[in-house]
Amino acid sequence: MKIDFLTLFPDMFTGVMESSIMKKAQEKNAFQYRTFDFRSFATNKHNKVDDYPYGGGAGMVLMPQPIFDCVDSIKEETTDNPRVILMCPQGETFTQKKAEELSEEDHLIFICGHYEGYDERIREHLVTDEISIGDFVLTGGELGAMVVTDSIVRLLPEVLGNKASAQEDSFSTGLLEHPHYTRPADYKGMQVPESLRSGNHQKIADWRKKESLKRTKERRPDLLENYPLSEKEKEWLSEE
Repeated sequence: MKIDFLTLFPDMFTGVMESSIMKKAQEKNAFQYRTFDFRSFATNKHNKVDDYPYGGGAGMVLMPQPIFDCVDSIKEETTDNPRVILMCPQGETFTQKKAEELSEEDHLIFICGHYEGYDERIREHLVTDEISIGDFVLTGGELGAMVVTDSIVRLLPEVLGNKASAQEDSFSTGLLEHPHYTRPADYKGMQVPESLRSGNHQKIADWRKKESLKRTKERRPDLLENYPLSEKEKEWLSEE
């Protein structure tokens, strides 16, 4: 996978992209990334990329020309058809399902803006997706783009040491993940559940599913609205 970031602050990406799983993913050739300072595509005398909004109002708005020209230059050097993602508060809320969808793509381009917003022509004629990571506002789109990228890259083949790790994550199954325990079995009188120490695989699987359902009901009951519960799972929930 190729991932390109259009940003005014390319140095922001170095720490995240060159650490932990992201670094290992690149070493495994699972993905590669590049940053493009779209200020270098400005054609005006002072390399401005923003201007005052028509109609007045507070703040500055990103101009279309540098963004369009930067994306066009990327597309000219590739034969694929990249998804162009605009990070913005008005976009669809990012979910695990969206991460799984985007992980199937060969090439992604993220547009990370600053200031008051984007010229609407960028939104209408250039991007394929608009994404928000939540109902709050950040100074710029870089942090959001890195969050989205991390969730996508970890789903790529061979990135995680254990493929089941991603498959069993919260939201991947439609439920919140079950609790985890490790050694020691007894820590200051706090015991690991007997089911997990039983060695009985079916008993362990049932305990995990039951606890996953319980946690989802307590913390995110909205996720159960469209979850296809089996009769056994309905029975477990009724016990709570």
